[in-house]
Order: sequence, then C-alpha cells, then structure tokens
Amino acid sequence: MACVFSLVTHKPMATTRTQLQQLHQALEQCRLCVDMQGPAVHGEACASPVMLIGQAPGFKEIEVHKPFAWTAGKTLFSWFERIDVDEQLFRQRVYMSAVCRCFPGKHHNGKRLKSGDRAPSADQIANCSQWLTREIELLQPALIIPVGKLAIQQFMPVNKLSDVIGQSHSITLNHQHCDLIPLPHPSGASTWPRTEPGKSLLGQALQLIAQHPQWQQLFACKA
Repeated sequence: MACVFSLVTHKPMATTRTQLQQLHQALEQCRLCVDMQGPAVHGEACASPVMLIGQAPGFKEIEVHKPFAWTAGKTLFSWFERIDVDEQLFRQRVYMSAVCRCFPGKHHNGKRLKSGDRAPSADQIANCSQWLTREIELLQPALIIPVGKLAIQQFMPVNKLSDVIGQSHSITLNHQHCDLIPLPHPSGASTWPRTEPGKSLLGQALQLIAQHPQWQQLFACKA
C-alpha cells in the first residue's frame, strides 16, 4: 500500500513537486559565485513537510550530484537509522537542501591547500539564499533540521552547539509556525557528536525528531 503524507499547505503535492523541479532546473544554471565549484547539488524534488538543511556539498557530492553522498553522509544516515529510517527512505521523503549548493573548495594557506573544506563566504551565502528562500516558500515546512553551525545560524544565533542542540525551537517563517531541531555536523573532523555533552545532546535531538508529529506522519508506513 502506498504511503501518502500531507503538507502543511493545501496545495496539491504534484504542483509543488513540479515547482521544485523547475526551481532545480534554474539552480543548475546558476553561475553567480565564480569561486565556487559546480555543478549545483540538490536533493530529490519531494513535496515534504520536513526539510534537512546542510552547509554545502563536498567534492564528492558534486561528482555524484546528490547531497551527503560521502563520508559525512554515512555518519548522518547512521544517525537516522537509530530512529528507524534508512538512507533510501530518507532521501525519498525528506527534502534535502543546503545553505550553499556548490562546493566552496579546500582551505588555502598561501599557495598550498590545507585539509578540510572551506566554509562559504558571506557573499556566497547571500547569493545562494534565493534558492533556500524559495524552497521554504514552496514547502512551508513544519519541521526543519539544520545540520551544523552554519546552517543553524541561518535561523537563530548560535554561540555554542550545546546551547541549541538537544532542543526543539519554535520559529516563524513566512508568517507560519515551524519547529527547528538542530543537529551537529557529521564531519569526521569534528569530535563534538562523539564526546560529552555532544553525544547525549545528539541522542536527545534524534528522539525529538522521531517524536515530532510531521516526522511520525511522514514515516507512519515504510512501504
């Protein structure tokens, strides 16, 4: 039996999906940031009441054209498996977005590359904000899961991750209520999710996501 979920909006799901596909086509043509490496990455055009928002794709993501497709993705999806949702089902039913859609490149130290991906600049974030803004307008999500400090900062101020992770935050987007449940970044370079208090706060955040009404509706059946 097919599993059907409803949006917060009353717009037909097929209409929203078509609009997302059109948005993705426009996104793939974007060349605003000359220092970013494309092509732009986006998830599936699923008309979902739940959004996951990352920082920016890595070099592997722009090769395979999907978000969280490499090492950090393995960690991220292992977290969701803890609340009984596997990667394939997650990608089909949760709309995956990001603050920036192209690869920022590696850190530079003079002419030498340093390990680790560079964070997008303020100008690059501003250039790319139109895509995230439009996605939120189309989906009117009931639950947003920002992953990592940069993504969380697009919605609320963050001093320390321990101040915001492990809690559900009520925000208003486009005059509508939305719940925000942040997660840490699953990068292997970060020990925060594997040490206390991060380890416990991550577990609390995952349980809050699992208990959220829209999440439960989204995964009420898994056929």
